[in-house]
Amino acid sequence: MSFSIGIVGMPNVGKSTLFTALTKKQVDAANYPFCTIEPNVGVVPVPDERIVKLAELYHTEKIIPTVIEFVDIAGLVKGASRGEGLGNKFLSHIREVDAIVEVVRDFENGDIIHVAGKVDPEEDVKTINLELILADLETVSASLNRLQKQAKASTDKKLFRQIDFLKKLNQALESEKLAGSVEAGEEDLPLLKELNLLTNKPILYVYNVAEEDIDKQKDYPRKPFLTISAKIEAELTALPENELQEYLQSLGLKKTGLDRLITEAYQMLNLITFITAGPKEARAWTCKKGTLAPQAAGIIHSDFEAGFIRAEVIGWEELLKAGGDVKAKELGLMRMEGKDYEIQDGDVVHFHFS
Repeated sequence: MSFSIGIVGMPNVGKSTLFTALTKKQVDAANYPFCTIEPNVGVVPVPDERIVKLAELYHTEKIIPTVIEFVDIAGLVKGASRGEGLGNKFLSHIREVDAIVEVVRDFENGDIIHVAGKVDPEEDVKTINLELILADLETVSASLNRLQKQAKASTDKKLFRQIDFLKKLNQALESEKLAGSVEAGEEDLPLLKELNLLTNKPILYVYNVAEEDIDKQKDYPRKPFLTISAKIEAELTALPENELQEYLQSLGLKKTGLDRLITEAYQMLNLITFITAGPKEARAWTCKKGTLAPQAAGIIHSDFEAGFIRAEVIGWEELLKAGGDVKAKELGLMRMEGKDYEIQDGDVVHFHFS
């Protein structure tokens, strides 16, 4: 299961620099608005010490981490919802991602132009979110008008329930609130999915700060948020692993921005990782929290789900402590789980299927 994160923001806030640092894929980061026109896509392996340790246990030939896709999307300006700048392209690209990373500039640099003429993180967030809200308002209004016309000649209770929900969404958006702030019942979810609203997607605010501010404990009104120095992240990509760790320590950091960003992305999307491991390969797989064993098997191959019999499961730490499959079975740590078992983060699984 793969998922994508759209990196968005005003022009010249460090979006493309951060994208380059995260993906090690060079993009045009020229000092002018709209240098990123078509979205650049980078597929990044997710660092996971668990599969590395399991690979050592099994003397595995190959390690295959799970991946995350980052999409660098054109800078957004005021009026994008009406087509200003590259608004229409921006909005169409962002509809395709699972979550949004909103990069916000919080550093001064006279050589880098700010499209609004001044550095004001909260004002930038308001501008971006308002454009997303206005685009969603157009979508909701059009859907509401269509259903209200249908309702004139209908007694369908489901239709009237949908209209009520659309009215709640419309009211929230008109009040400049995100669609994600509207409580949705189980029966509202299909309509919400169909609308594919921009402001219903999870949003992580990433404040791009100056190098000298990276170790300062800043608080911002938008949650959840991370502080990252895109310039430092760019420098980190050029370092070998041993020097990277030393550099992080000198900065007072425990993890790179990439590692922290991935952790937050997992939490936002309610994702977990399960593992398959053996002498040939150790591999990490991503699934939603609450995924049942047959559906997890289907992520590996559709035949596994169709012919699922049972899953042999053990936590990765238990397996390491036991020293391998044989000892783990002797200790009774391996469990046989059926179709109703919910996969847990860090499960090492061997699927049995017909």
